[in-house]
Amino acid sequence: MRCCARGWRVGNCDLTVVCEAPRVGPHAQAMREVIATDLGIGIEAVSVKATTSEKLGFTGRGEGIAAQAVCLLVRA
Repeated sequence: MRCCARGWRVGNCDLTVVCEAPRVGPHAQAMREVIATDLGIGIEAVSVKATTSEKLGFTGRGEGIAAQAVCLLVRA
């Protein structure tokens, strides 16, 4: 069951992409727009940023990309 059906809505969302390549910066605005639309919130409530793993692990070797997301849920 969707959270909105239980009386909650997304307040904001903070996302971090972990990769060595490609560079996320040129795509961050477009990503924010799509995520905001999908979540039904304003673009100002969505943060997209990127970091590297300093050449460590599978992301550092360029074998994949990881992502972390945190969303604040508030009573509707």
